[in-house]
Amino acid sequence: MRDEPFEASAKGEIDGKQEDATSNRSSVSAGSHNDTVEQDDAANAKKRKKSRIAPITNDGDMPQKKFYRQRAHCNPLSHNDNFSYPVRPDLMDWTDRHYPGWKKFKPASTTADQVIPTVLDIGCGFGGLTVALSTILPNETILGMEIRAKVTEYVRLRIMALRKEFPGSYENASVMRTNSMKFLPNYFRKGCLNKLFFCFPDPHFKRKNHPRRIVSEHLLSEYAYFLSPGGKLYAITDVIELHEWHVAKCDAHPLFERIEDEEELANDPCVNAMITETEEGKKVARNKGDKYYAVYKYRDDLVHESKKQWNMENFFDSVSAEEKNLQEENNK
Repeated sequence: MRDEPFEASAKGEIDGKQEDATSNRSSVSAGSHNDTVEQDDAANAKKRKKSRIAPITNDGDMPQKKFYRQRAHCNPLSHNDNFSYPVRPDLMDWTDRHYPGWKKFKPASTTADQVIPTVLDIGCGFGGLTVALSTILPNETILGMEIRAKVTEYVRLRIMALRKEFPGSYENASVMRTNSMKFLPNYFRKGCLNKLFFCFPDPHFKRKNHPRRIVSEHLLSEYAYFLSPGGKLYAITDVIELHEWHVAKCDAHPLFERIEDEEELANDPCVNAMITETEEGKKVARNKGDKYYAVYKYRDDLVHESKKQWNMENFFDSVSAEEKNLQEENNK
């Protein structure tokens, strides 16, 4: 009988100790949980602080490039309906959103329907060349064309900020988000462009992706359609393989003639701007890389002057029949 009170007392003490231990564990667990939550909140706040969420940039304020970066590679041949475009060129009003100050740089006799872009910077990126051409060619109407939405918005804000900072300047420059490989015929008429720029385009190294390159046989025919007689096509890249592709395609086209006169190229301010003003060109210069460029003149008289009869089989043949016969005789 003596053992029963002792056992009951011992059991009570043990139960009490277990409850205290459980209570302590709960308290420690709750404290640890609170500490973890606080640490998570601090970490999330730090992440939010570092996150590149673009702030609201008002028109007239210079945007920060770090907030508008976007993946450089995209497929221009993908099927999507994310682009708005007119059914035909005469339905496009360029004076509304793109060149509202057109009266400042156009002759007094110019009407609104005559205001159209005359120089295209295709794949303009962050707009370095587009902005530079605005001052180099003050009598031309410059349009940068870019397929990436965030980058296009950056260039638009950049131009608006420059117009505000330098009143009366940069009114002849604008930017548009579109797919130049598909929709140029919707915007431009025959012979309305004086210059076309292709600066550091995507090389699309894989053979299966070569149709995505911005310079190709069928696209050159399209560019020739839009260029005025004597208009120029400029192409520059830091990839030697792509440069050789540009030269091969343009040399083979019957409506383009390469400008190889060093003096003429040196006196063309657009050549120097193409080499030095683009963001990609500046990056190549910082890395001490090489730049390869070529300039071609559109000549619609080449076909008329040539004695050769062009057809579907030899349209893109850069070697004449006479030269081929001479080569065959020499090989014999």
